[in-house]
Amino acid sequence: QVQLVESGGGLVQGGGSLRLSCAASGRIFSINVMSWHRQAPGKQRELVAGITSDGTTHYEDSVKGRFTISRDNAKNTVYLQMNSLKPEDTAVYYCNVETSNPSSGLWYDYWGQGTQVTVSS
Repeated sequence: QVQLVESGGGLVQGGGSLRLSCAASGRIFSINVMSWHRQAPGKQRELVAGITSDGTTHYEDSVKGRFTISRDNAKNTVYLQMNSLKPEDTAVYYCNVETSNPSSGLWYDYWGQGTQVTVSS
């Protein structure tokens, strides 16, 4: 099993910044994609940003130029630096980690518990 612990959420004024962290621990074979998703009240969960094991990144259009995803492979940790925050960024943010077992070829998918980000206007 793999456990994900998120931190860094909170309340911030519009235009402010927050940095989310998500640390993976447990029985980790190989971490492939690490990503951040968010879910606002009454809306579906959406992908915010993702990063592959070789550092290739992907961003949802509304966060491009404001958010930066990064990872520290030695610490099995993914970060989301969020700048120029807007009220519409308010949501619960979840990290997701895809791992694989090189021996079996099986892939596994894990989610964090979520951290609340609230941006006031």
